[in-house]
Amino acid sequence: MSVIWDSKCSMCRRAGVKLYLKGDRCYTKKCALERRNFPPGQHGPRTRDRKMSEYGEQLREKQKLRQMYQLREAQFRKYVEEAQRARGVTGEVLLRQLEMRLDNVVYRLGFANSRGQARQMVSHKFITVNGKRVNIPSYQVREGDVISIHESKRSTTLAKEALARAADHTPPAWLAYDPTQVQGKVLHAPQADEIDTKIEMQKIIEFYSR
Repeated sequence: MSVIWDSKCSMCRRAGVKLYLKGDRCYTKKCALERRNFPPGQHGPRTRDRKMSEYGEQLREKQKLRQMYQLREAQFRKYVEEAQRARGVTGEVLLRQLEMRLDNVVYRLGFANSRGQARQMVSHKFITVNGKRVNIPSYQVREGDVISIHESKRSTTLAKEALARAADHTPPAWLAYDPTQVQGKVLHAPQADEIDTKIEMQKIIEFYSR
C-alpha cells in the first residue's frame, strides 16, 4: 500500500481547497484551512495572491487531484496514460477511473470517513465485492457490483462505526446503499456531473501533454 507521509493539512493549505484527507475533522472549525487559509511555510501569507504561471496552474490542478485520491506520481501518471488511450473525453475518463477505484467507492458509500481510512479497510480485508474479499484498493469496480463489509469483521469497532455512518450517509447518484442488506451497489459508471470533485481536468491533461 502506498503511504504519503506529507502533512495532510499542509496539502490542503497548499492547494487552497479542502481535499478532505482527514475525515470528519475537515467539516469542523478545527480544519487547518479554516484557521489558516494560506500556503504553509514562512512566506505562505505573502504567496496567496501571487499570480501563477500557466505551468504552475496546471501543476497545482494535477497535485490537487493526485493528493485528493492519495496516489503516488507513478500511479497517477499510469491512470492518465490509460485515459489518453481510451475512447472518450480524456479528462472525464480519468476522473471516472479514479472514482471507480474500490477504496473510493467504499468512501463514497460512507463506510469510511476518508479515502485513507477506506484504503486501510480494503487492505485489511474488511471489504467484499460480490461476496468475495478484495484487498486491492485500486481494484476497479463495475456496474452491478455489490460492496459490503465481511461478516467476520462486522463485530469490530471500525465496522460498527462504518455501518452506522453509512446508514446516515447519502451516496452519489451512481451508487446505492441498502441498510437492510448492509451493502452498497454500483448502479452505473459515474458521469461528469455526478462527481463533486471541483478540478479543472483540462489543465491536468495539458500538463501531461507538454
